[in-house]
Amino acid sequence: MKTLKALKWAGVVPGVLIALFASAQLVRPERPTLKTDPNHTIQATLTAASGLGRVLDRACGGCHSNTMSSRWYARVTPFSFIIARGAREGRKVVNFSEWSAYSPEQQRAFLVASCADATTGRMPMPAYLRFRPDAKLSAHDVETICGASR
Repeated sequence: MKTLKALKWAGVVPGVLIALFASAQLVRPERPTLKTDPNHTIQATLTAASGLGRVLDRACGGCHSNTMSSRWYARVTPFSFIIARGAREGRKVVNFSEWSAYSPEQQRAFLVASCADATTGRMPMPAYLRFRPDAKLSAHDVETICGASR
């Protein structure tokens, strides 16, 4: 009798979990369409040869720009909520899509802080790198970021 009851629960519990996960997909975070004027971005102030724009787009753009991730996991609950929250908070700190809105002093401070965060490994966040290993900064990437702050 105990075996039958255990088998019954073994079938019910996964089914309930699958049903909960599937129904959770109906609830999505708001994904606002944020307008970006290319003339206001940090890329508009850079030369193509610096390479900083490519590094920032690849490693920082998911959270620190108006560009939302279009990867599959960004549309799967609960990851979608985590990613949306990270992007909102990242844009509050610095938004490379709205670079011209910052004073030259603020821009310099953001570049210095970006260098420090990249050098110490604080950014990109380790949790972000689990989903975006291509965002990992190489020593050359860190030097590119730090070179812009000098």
